[in-house]
Order: sequence, then C-alpha cells, then structure tokens
Amino acid sequence: MKLLYKLPQDIETRIKEDGEQILCATPYDLEIQQPVNGFFVVTRSYFYIFKNKELIRKEKITRYKEYHHVLAVGFGHLEASNDEEETLLISFSMRHVNRYQSIATILNSIVENHVPKIVSDDEENNCPKCGRPYRFGSRVCRHCLNKKVVFKRLYTIIKPYLLPLFLSLFLMWSITGINLVTPTLHRILVNDYLTPKNKNLTAILLIIGGIGLCSLANTVINVIKNRLMIKVSASITYDLRQTVYTKIQSLSISYIENRKTGELMNRITGDTNRVQHFISNEISIGITQLLTLVVVTILLLVLNWKMALFILIPVPFIILYFRFMNQTFRSMYHSQWRISDRANSLLHDILSGIRVVKAFGMEEKEVSRFSKISKTLSDVTANNEKRYNTIFPFLNYLMGIGSFFILYYGGSLILKEKLQLGDLIQFTQYSQLIYGPLGWLTFFPRSFTNALTATERIFEILEEEPKVKNLAPETNLPIEGNVKVDHVTFGYRPYDPVLKDINLEVKPGEMIGLVGHSGAGKSTMINLIMRLYDVDEGKILIDNRDIKEINQKDLRSQMGVVLQETFLFAGTIYQNIVYARPNATLEEVIKAAKIANAHDFIMKLPDAYDTRIGEKGVRLSGGEKQRIAIARAILNNPKILILDEATASVDTETEYIIQEALGRLIKDRTTFAIAHRLSTLRNATKLIVLDKGKVIEYGTHDELLKKQGKYYQLVMAQKELTKTRE
Repeated sequence: MKLLYKLPQDIETRIKEDGEQILCATPYDLEIQQPVNGFFVVTRSYFYIFKNKELIRKEKITRYKEYHHVLAVGFGHLEASNDEEETLLISFSMRHVNRYQSIATILNSIVENHVPKIVSDDEENNCPKCGRPYRFGSRVCRHCLNKKVVFKRLYTIIKPYLLPLFLSLFLMWSITGINLVTPTLHRILVNDYLTPKNKNLTAILLIIGGIGLCSLANTVINVIKNRLMIKVSASITYDLRQTVYTKIQSLSISYIENRKTGELMNRITGDTNRVQHFISNEISIGITQLLTLVVVTILLLVLNWKMALFILIPVPFIILYFRFMNQTFRSMYHSQWRISDRANSLLHDILSGIRVVKAFGMEEKEVSRFSKISKTLSDVTANNEKRYNTIFPFLNYLMGIGSFFILYYGGSLILKEKLQLGDLIQFTQYSQLIYGPLGWLTFFPRSFTNALTATERIFEILEEEPKVKNLAPETNLPIEGNVKVDHVTFGYRPYDPVLKDINLEVKPGEMIGLVGHSGAGKSTMINLIMRLYDVDEGKILIDNRDIKEINQKDLRSQMGVVLQETFLFAGTIYQNIVYARPNATLEEVIKAAKIANAHDFIMKLPDAYDTRIGEKGVRLSGGEKQRIAIARAILNNPKILILDEATASVDTETEYIIQEALGRLIKDRTTFAIAHRLSTLRNATKLIVLDKGKVIEYGTHDELLKKQGKYYQLVMAQKELTKTRE
C-alpha cells in the first residue's frame, strides 16, 4: 500500500524548512463531503494538513492521546482525541480507507514513543494504466490485457508439444490438399465423361475410384489426426492442472484463505479445460482454416473472379463487426464465469456444512439460496446465448448469401454456353470449402474469448508470489526445540496488529500454555511459530536461528499439530495416521495409536485400521477423530508440538482419555497449548496471558493465581460457570 506520495515541490520545501523528515504523505479528497485536493503529511514530531497546496493545520502528534479512523456511508474520517475533545482532522473517500487505517496506527505508535514500521510500496488495487479497480483476488486488468502477452503465455504451455502439434498440422494440411483435389475430379468427370457421346466406362470408374480414394484417405488421416490430438490434449490438460495445483500448494495460507474453494477448483478444472480445448482444437484447426481460406480464395479468383466477388464481398464487413464486438463478448463471458464461481463456492459451502443445515432444519433456506444464484447464472447464460445465437446465424446467412448469386450467375453463363456444368460444380464445391473457414471465423471470437479469460485467470495464480517465501534450501536440519519470540508484532492487516511487541523464550521440553479471551492472539501466536505467516516486526528464533532461515519443510516436518477442528481425509484410518510419515511401518502406526488411546476403538471397527471413515471422518465421533489426530502427531515424532483447543469439543470422559494420551505425547517435547478448560494447563511450565495482543501476565498456574490478576479472574469465572451448569 502506498503511504509516501510525491509531494508538490513547494509543500516539500515548506516541511523541510522545519527540519522535519517526511514519514508519510498521502492525499485526502473530501471536505464536508465535497471534493478537495489535499495532502496529509506525517513527520516524526508533527502532522501537516495541506489544502490546495496551502498549509491549514500543523500540530504536534503527541498533543492527542489517540488517533482513529471512522467509517461512514461511502467515506471516512481521520480523528484525534484527548480526554476533553474529539477533533476531526480530514475526510476521505473509500479508496483511501486502508491508507488512513495504517496512518492512524502509525500516529498512535508515535504517541506511545515507539518507532513506527512504515512500509510504502506502489502496489495498489487499481490498474496503473486505466485507473479501474482490480477484480477481487486479481492483479490483472481485463480492460488493459495485452493479447500478445496472453499468446506468449499460451506458447509456454504449447512448447513441449510442438512436434506432435506440427505433425497434426501436417495431417490437417494433407486433408486440405485432398479436399482441393476432389472438386477438380468432379469437373473432369462431368465435363469430359458424363456426356451422351462418351462411353468410356473405364475412365469413369477410374475417376469415381479416385474420388472414393480421396474420401477414404481423408477419413483415415482424420482418424490418425484425431487420435494424435486426443493424446496431446490429455497431456496438456494434465500438465496445466498439475502446474496450477502445484502453484496453489506453494502459495501462502493467507492467499488460500482469501479465496473461495469453489473458485480455486474452477481454476484447476474448468479454466484448464478451456485453455486445453483452445490449444488442441482451435489453434491447429485455425491455422488449417486460414490456409484453406487463402488457397481457396486464390483458386476462386483464378477460376472466375466475378463469381468469387459474390462470396468475398461480405467478409470485410464481418471482420470489422467482430473487431468492434470483441470487448462486448469478453465482458459477457467474464460476467458469466464470475457468477459460475460464486455458484460453485456456495454449493461447496452448503455440501460441506450439510450436517449444520439439517440440524437447524434449513434445507428450504439453502435450496432458496442456491436457487437464487442458479437463477442468476441461468439468466446470464441464457442472455449470452440468446445474443450469440441471434447474431451468428444471421452472419452465417450473410456469408452464404453469395451462393445464391453464384447459382444464378453461373446458370446464366451455362445457358449462354460460356461456362460448362462441371466448371460450375467445381466452383460451387470450392465455394463450399471457403464457407467452412468463414464460418470458423464467426465462431472464433467466442472460443478465443473463453481461452483469453481462462488463461488470464490461470496466470493470475501462476504469477502470484507466496508471501511466506522459502529462503533456505532443504537440508534435513534437526531441531532441538528452543524457541525465542523476540519483540514480535504482527497483524493480518499491517494497520491492525493482532500481536504487539511479544517476547518469550521456551527451552526444549517445556510446555507453554496460551491463555486469553477470544481474539487475544493465541492462535495467531502458533500460526507464527509454524511460519504460516511472517512477522511484521521482530523475529522468531528456533535453536538461535531465525525461522526465516530454516527451510519450511525442515521446520514443519518436525512439528506436530493437534487442532480443535480435526481434519481427516476420506480414506482409511491407517492412511490418515500414516499421512504424517508415509514411510512408517504398520507396527509404528499401531504403537502411535496405542499411545493416543486409539488402538482399542479402532480394533472394534469392522475393518480395524482399514476402515474407511468417510469425508472429514464423518463416521467417527469427535473424540475418536481427535485421538486419530493425536496418533498422527505422535507418528511424526515432533520436536515442537502445537495443541490448539485439542479437548474443547469432547465430553469429560473422552477428555480424560485424550488428556492421558496428550500427557504421553508432550513428554520431552517443546509444547505450545491453547486450552478451553484452564484446568488442563495446570501442569504447564509457564502460562502466558494475552489481552488485546499483549502479554499482560506470565508465570506458573500457582504464581498467576496468587497475583489475582486476569488469569485469576478467568479461572474464577470458569469455576462459576461450571457450578451453574451442575
């Protein structure tokens, strides 16, 4: 986000005269909801407000205790407050909302006497060429999309398959050559042999046989070409899907979480299919059709240029029409596919949460929701198809109207004995050959638009850079489990920190309990330790090495995670446990299951470890799924263990069984635990109490109870709640 704009020279000079260094300089564009041209400038000591290059306000930042942004309908304010007063500083449109959220955070940081971290870059959510906002999740402006770039991208996909594609092109050209010979044979047959005076049946049979051989050769070559293209198409589809899926796997969790599952699925399946279809069909066919168009046009002009004009006159008008309509077609199908993505995402959400739907009796509501978006998709699709199927039949008719004039004009020449019947038949057959390429040209904008849009959507993903980058090579680096959190500040949005200046040191084998209200930053802390996100300020060290200098696979392969919402794959119990270490033996899997108190219930199932558990482990209870997750973590033999509400959603008896298993699991491992029931953290080496992103208490269970602070209040509140329930 850009926070340091280029200031007019006189404004910059005015600030430098005060001896101040500019930290932020951002425009604001409203005053009493009227457009205005102004700048809000922040230095280390002051903020300046300029309106039309005139300084209207300069104040010390520390004069106010707090700065905050306020959102209204369609615009926002930046305000400053003290105990006695609330001051409106500036107003801005919605395009600057995120910018002034960041500036409020920077100003508050200066008030607290901290050195603010200011990251200003040119990455904006608007196209630098036309100024239009990017579509959500996209960095490509479809209005300014360079078609040459798209073709270069398509070439990178085609390149490994150039040889079979050229071979298929050669076969297509062979078919074209055969098609050009056949009308000539028909002309010779009609003009020279199908006359009352000629009785050379042998020659007639030879010519008919030649026509038959041409047809047979055409069929055989077509079969070979189709089989070759099917193989190439399958390979291109595989490579495309594999490339997109691999890229998605390499992207940071923040990117995945900000996308709908249905949308990503559509990129991997639907968009790759469209691109594959265009490459394997439209490109090769298109080259052949264009070659046919050129050759047949030359032949028609040579045979009879006057009759050829009847066919060619409409062509320039049709080409111009498509040039003007191209953007309209693209907009039509962009809209259709965006709604299709939404429909797929909604369907995925409903089916994933079908238990919740049925539990609350919301079947009719969900049917109504899906029916509404399906109706929208149906209407958009129907409107697009209506427009397409209204325009193009008339264009096809317009292209073919010349054949009527050819029959009339050619017939009159035959009657005047200026043209033979065979010549007219030959000319008519050649004209039919030219209608194929012309017809293809009318349908090409649609397929090209499909491919262009799909390619754009695919390369949006392929060009995305992971925010959490793997800076170190994989070295199988062993981890001991010494963890140090050094002045860490982090926010999922830079202007809204979730954790603020966190310091913590954990020795190998210690257990740290994370306590605090919902939203205090507990899960964020373990996300940072697993390096699912990178810190904004400070650093996290493992064994005195910055976590960024450790290969992500080396790091995560030595971590074990047991979450509150256990995810199991739709396979067997054995496959889910062994997922942590695919090369583990059956004996090791059984040992891990026994440690997790899972072996006994697994053996009671019909197929024991080979029992299929359904999607997300739907055939198991919550406690059973949790114990399989613990077995999976044990099998990985992690040096660092993450427990995020591992017993929050089970009954007391099951909790005891799971706690017993966890007790074996955490032995001699560095453990970070978040627990719903505070009593389960009684044996933690240290407890950290978080509140609004800051560490407010630190110590053992007994030490924190003696302090009678926040932790004491949480424990007492939980005891009262337990009594009330009893």
